[in-house]
Amino acid sequence: MTAPIPMDGPLIPMPELTVAAIRHAVARITPSRVHVFDEHLAEAATNAQQAQSLAPLRAFIHVWAVNVAIARHPARAARFRALEALVDAGNEDPTDALAEIQQILQAATAEAGL
Repeated sequence: MTAPIPMDGPLIPMPELTVAAIRHAVARITPSRVHVFDEHLAEAATNAQQAQSLAPLRAFIHVWAVNVAIARHPARAARFRALEALVDAGNEDPTDALAEIQQILQAATAEAGL
């Protein structure tokens, strides 16, 4: 049985920076994205093998840890999606939206310990 999801604050604690822990977090808070996670992991593993470098796997962990750090806060995730939609629409000057997106990414990166 899983613990109830809190209505305020983060949905889950920030996971460890391992593939298994981040995948578990993705499955818990954004289950529709697990297949994207798995596909990206397979691509990163292939690239790491071809390059004989762990850099693709490190980049993979970074991207998904930041995604989890954003998604575990529903209000922040909603704001991030709204800002992305505003920029994608191209109907107004994106400067302020891009600055706020950058702030969210910086906060999530710090929160993930990266």
